[in-house]
Amino acid sequence: MTAIEIKQPGGPEVLVPTTRPVPVPEPEQVLIRIHAAGVNGPDVWQRKGLYAPPPGASDIPGLEVAGQVVAVGAHVSRFRVGDLVCALVPGGGYAEYAAAHVSNTMELPRGLTLLEAAGMPETFMTVWLNLFQLGKLIAGESVLIHGGASGIGTTATSLARAFGASKIITTVGSSAHREASLALGADLAINYLEEDFVAEAKRFTDGAGVDVIVDIIAGDYVARNYDAAAMNGRIIQVSMMNGPAKDLNLFPMMAKRLLHTGSTLRSRSYADKAAIIDELERQVWPHIEAGRVRPVVYKSFSLTDARSAHELIDSSKHIGKIVLTTSAELLA
Repeated sequence: MTAIEIKQPGGPEVLVPTTRPVPVPEPEQVLIRIHAAGVNGPDVWQRKGLYAPPPGASDIPGLEVAGQVVAVGAHVSRFRVGDLVCALVPGGGYAEYAAAHVSNTMELPRGLTLLEAAGMPETFMTVWLNLFQLGKLIAGESVLIHGGASGIGTTATSLARAFGASKIITTVGSSAHREASLALGADLAINYLEEDFVAEAKRFTDGAGVDVIVDIIAGDYVARNYDAAAMNGRIIQVSMMNGPAKDLNLFPMMAKRLLHTGSTLRSRSYADKAAIIDELERQVWPHIEAGRVRPVVYKSFSLTDARSAHELIDSSKHIGKIVLTTSAELLA
């Protein structure tokens, strides 16, 4: 099969097509003929040599796929050859075939295309884990979502709206991103290049601050998040695009009784991931099937043009997800 390997740590140019053996599914795995695979921030970190695959995982990048089951392991009864599925994988998504654990494989929600489904498992699971399981966002609370035009940001905005957040605030880097964020359901989209998100968040919440903050930035945003948070606020660290925290004074965290936590998804056990999937299927799938929530796919590239996909994600000009596809008819 054709796959994309990382020749050495570096920029998008190190993503090179190669030939690898088609995986053989283990007893609790399904083999998926991949039609489309999502491109995510962890893939970029892996490409740069900053995020190694967990033990036993493929060195091929790619954490979410959608396609057709072509073989099943001896202990698999839920899926059959021919089923259309999407799956979370610990690696191996940038390829024509991938083996996925049956518990981390999902039926496509009704009405969702393979292209859309490819941009869903990693992103929706990450948002559900962080915004709802850890952040405990409930209806009537306010939320600040950094990187509102990113895959995480667009998903968090859509789900916060679907589950009744009272005020949804995002940060964005352009007027196009502002318009897209507002169209997805944000009440206020702050251009961080022109406005102080702390001052704007406080103004929009009548000085109370924000109940839950989802941060993919870190760096100097950590201290500023503490300033923007409400009493008993929760700050959830999903990524660190700007590196470690800077000039951090912990007193505001203590004075406001803040909770600052974070997580990664890739290294969690299959059982942990299956528990997240179970909640998604029960609570989020109905919103998808009703048309209230959909993955936002900005552009798709041929699998062998993974370099261009990573050049786009590095530029931060996209809105929502970038997808690789092995099917010419899915290019968009």
